[in-house]
Amino acid sequence: MRYSCIIIDDNEIERDLVEIYLNKIGFLEIKATCADAMQAIKILANEQIDIVFSDIDMPDLSGIELLKTIKNPPVFIFITSHLEHAVESFDLNALDFIAKPVSFERLLKAVNKATEYLNLKKTQKPENYQQGNDDEDFFFIKDNKGHIRVNNNEILYIESFGDFSKINLCNGEEHLALINLKNIELQLSPNNFIRIHRQFIINQNLITKITGNEITLNKQHVIPVGVSYRDKLMEHIDKKTLVRQSKG
Repeated sequence: MRYSCIIIDDNEIERDLVEIYLNKIGFLEIKATCADAMQAIKILANEQIDIVFSDIDMPDLSGIELLKTIKNPPVFIFITSHLEHAVESFDLNALDFIAKPVSFERLLKAVNKATEYLNLKKTQKPENYQQGNDDEDFFFIKDNKGHIRVNNNEILYIESFGDFSKINLCNGEEHLALINLKNIELQLSPNNFIRIHRQFIINQNLITKITGNEITLNKQHVIPVGVSYRDKLMEHIDKKTLVRQSKG
């Protein structure tokens, strides 16, 4: 399956680099390259676009401002030198945020995530998430066939997919819930789950190893730890550490 995309960047060299990289990916069709957001608006009004690769800091209209103007936006992947915009971009349900200078490997990772998200939307009806009470150890997801019970202890991690959240179970099953990660975090018990990245909530009971800026779950699934989440995570881990060095 091929997906259509556009590239937006006021820097011609950086715009051309992204185009070269994307042309190496066989399942993408570049519909246009735009030097600013105003050009992109015209393309988006007349073409069916699946993915937008956009710079943020641009004249007249920034990438974030562009996203805000679109009622039903395509998947947005921001590529920028201005890392301070990461929080706002994820709050707007951008699917990914890439720091410049962009590498082919990092761009391909974002593309794979975008196409996985688009494939899930096509093949699955988004399920409604219904949280139980805080003292319960399960919740329900509603789909077109009925209600699916999900036990907290069966959840490995939950990943942000823009305005959806993908619930990954220990047995390999996946459920796409129509609720963003920020809202699902508010409803999950902090006794079982902890957010370690802007895109990931993990089942803390399944942590088997913490190394640098990565966590291993169930001895095989490696999840990145965001810089702004590391201190909170280590404070939490320290409370559960049995052996401590004596201060005396």
